[in-house]
Amino acid sequence: MAVSVPSDRSVTSTISRPATPSEPASPAAPASPASPDAPAAAGGPVYTAEPQIPTGKFTTATEVKPILTATKSSWVAVREYDGRDLVYVTQIMAWRCGLVALRFSVNGEETADWQLPPCHEDTAAPNALTPDDGLPYRSYPLGSVEQVNVLVVYDDLTADEATFQRNQVLMP
Repeated sequence: MAVSVPSDRSVTSTISRPATPSEPASPAAPASPASPDAPAAAGGPVYTAEPQIPTGKFTTATEVKPILTATKSSWVAVREYDGRDLVYVTQIMAWRCGLVALRFSVNGEETADWQLPPCHEDTAAPNALTPDDGLPYRSYPLGSVEQVNVLVVYDDLTADEATFQRNQVLMP
């Protein structure tokens, strides 16, 4: 089955950070199915569902979706470093083998694909990031990142999205 996930998805959840470190984080909303009836975005990507046979190596949506759902408040981080805002997606990259797409936007700009590195299926840790996989962050002018929106599309063609405000994900 092939499904197109339009870039204007309306499924959104806002992540709230606890007021104090002793309070638990808000539970994440479950992933929502990508609509097979949604029209393809003009020139938008079309994804094909992959078999959901658990491998024990965390390479399917069945295996990684519970982890990414539970850690949704950690999907992104903003760090001020060397006069720049760095936006990290390390948490998502660490479980990318169960994904077909990562879409990302900053400050309400148009959502665009963030190229996922390949899975290293021939290793003991397929989700590990290697030096050849590139950096798990993007750089912006200092103080410019106010909001980050992330859409993940799992390889079973369900999708989940979150919007983060700077103060919620700014690293000390």
